[in-house]
Amino acid sequence: MYQIGELVVYGTTGVCAVTDIRQQEFPTTGELRTYYVLRSLYDNCVISAPVDSDKVFVRRILSKDEADALIDDMPEVEAEEFSSRVSRELTEHYESLLKSHDCRSLVAMTRSIYLKKQRAESQNRKFGAVDGRFLKRAEDLLFGELAAALEIPRDQVPQYIADRLAVAAAK
Repeated sequence: MYQIGELVVYGTTGVCAVTDIRQQEFPTTGELRTYYVLRSLYDNCVISAPVDSDKVFVRRILSKDEADALIDDMPEVEAEEFSSRVSRELTEHYESLLKSHDCRSLVAMTRSIYLKKQRAESQNRKFGAVDGRFLKRAEDLLFGELAAALEIPRDQVPQYIADRLAVAAAK
């Protein structure tokens, strides 16, 4: 069970703070259940989630050391490009990566989509809307968790990554 004040990743909402744990009556049965009250760090929403539910994925955010280790490993993460002319197939592929709730999968996804974007731009082609939408979602989830773990603003995460990788490359 998580504690009040802990930061968790809640489904594809991203990082949330546990602001309260309370007993509530379950609407359909009248039984008393324990709920987390979660406040999203980056969206203006509050979520009430049953403690014993397995319908939505919840986990603690990365520690600072885990976040730094993930960043250090980024150059080694395989960026396999997935292409399809059928937007449904592309959407299903990206959704499955998002639903893995795995930061390395998000790194691989963002790298592969970013490479597709660079290739499209170099060939003076339009970058796909589905790719663009999922790049933003993956970056929001990944950068949001890294920002919370590193205790820095989310907009500073790309520079933090670049600086850390530059220092590692210089060694």
